[in-house]
Amino acid sequence: MKQFYSNGKLLITGEYAVLNGAKALTLPTKFGQELVAWEQRKGTIKWKSLDKSENTWYSGEFELREGEIKCISENVNSEVTKRLVQIFQAALQLNPEILKASGYEIQTKLNFDRNWGLGTSSTLINNIAKWFNIDAYQLLEKTFGGSGFDIAAAQNDFPVTYQIGENERQVLKAHFEPEFKDEIFFVYLNRKQNSRQAIAHFRNQPQENMNVLVEKISNLTLQFIGCTEISEFEMLMEIHETLISKAIRLPKISTELFPDYPRKIKSLGGWGGDFIMATGGEEEKNYFRSKGYSTIITYEDMVL
Repeated sequence: MKQFYSNGKLLITGEYAVLNGAKALTLPTKFGQELVAWEQRKGTIKWKSLDKSENTWYSGEFELREGEIKCISENVNSEVTKRLVQIFQAALQLNPEILKASGYEIQTKLNFDRNWGLGTSSTLINNIAKWFNIDAYQLLEKTFGGSGFDIAAAQNDFPVTYQIGENERQVLKAHFEPEFKDEIFFVYLNRKQNSRQAIAHFRNQPQENMNVLVEKISNLTLQFIGCTEISEFEMLMEIHETLISKAIRLPKISTELFPDYPRKIKSLGGWGGDFIMATGGEEEKNYFRSKGYSTIITYEDMVL
C-alpha cells in the first residue's frame, strides 16, 4: 500500500497577477486530500473517490492498452472520467514505467466539501504526481494548467511566496503568522465564478500597465507578510482589491454583495466565488450569518 496526502490552498495575494509574474502569498490549509494505492493485477486501475462523509461520489475502472489508458466502466463519457484519462495519459508520458509491473486499486478521500474550491484538483494532481514519482508542476501544465501556486501549497506545510520567473518558479517560505489572526476569518460564498472574462480583461492590458501592476502586487505581498497591525492589514486588503478590480474590470465583492459591511473583505482566487477573507469578530460573523452564509471558518481552523 502507498499513501499520499496533499494540502488544500488559499491565495491571499496575487490573484490573476500571479500568472504574469507577481509574487503571491499562498497558505496551505488544514483541509486536503488523501490518495491510497494498492497493487493489483497488471494493467488495470480501479478508482474510487470519497467525499468528506466517506460517501462514494465517483468510481471507475481503467485499463492500460498499448500505452494508452481506456475507461472500461459504464461512466466512460462522464466529465470526471475524461479528466482522469487525461491526467493518466499525461502522467504516463512523464513516467511510462509505473503501470508496466502491476495495476492498482485507488481510493481518494477529501476532508472538505468538494465545492469549496480549496484545491480538489490541485491536491489530486499533486498526489498522482507523488504516486507516479513525477514533477507535479509538469503534470499540472499538461492537464489543468494555471500558475501552479496551488501545487506549492499542496507540497508545503507552511506559508509560501510563489513567483513565476522567465526560466523557473520561486517558492520561498514566508514568515506569515499574524498576531491578529483571531480577527481574520473566511466565508464560503456558495457559488462558482467563471474567471475567463476576468482573465481576458487582465491580459488585454497594455504591457506597461501590466508591469506596473505586477510590481505593485509583489510589493503588497511583502507588506502583507510584514504587517503587524490589523488596521494596516485592512488597508492593504483594500489597496489590493482596488488594484485587481481595476485590472479585471469587475466590482469588488464588498461593493457587489456586502456594501454595508463595517470591516474589510478580500476576494481569494477567482473573484466572486468560493471563499472570501474578512476581518472582524463574532459580531461581524453574525453579519454574514444573517445574510445566509453559514460556512464561516476561523483562521485557526483553516490555515495549517
